[in-house]
Amino acid sequence: MTNDKLYSVIALVTPGILQLLMDSRAIDEKAAAGLLYGSQLYGKLEDAETRLWRLSSGVLFDLLEEELATGEILNWPEEQG
Repeated sequence: MTNDKLYSVIALVTPGILQLLMDSRAIDEKAAAGLLYGSQLYGKLEDAETRLWRLSSGVLFDLLEEELATGEILNWPEEQG
């Protein structure tokens, strides 16, 4: 996958993740963006080889919540192995 295509897909899922963060934590978009873009999850999402871009916003949000709660993601989806 080219970088342009990858970032196009990322651009489709990030609004959903941001909205879920804002709703669940009662924070504004700037705070939600800081949490998402500074996360290990987002770094992995930018790596096409992880194939995280194939997951829904809801699944990615759950992974982010795990990272925010524990400091790491322990339960990566199997295909990320």
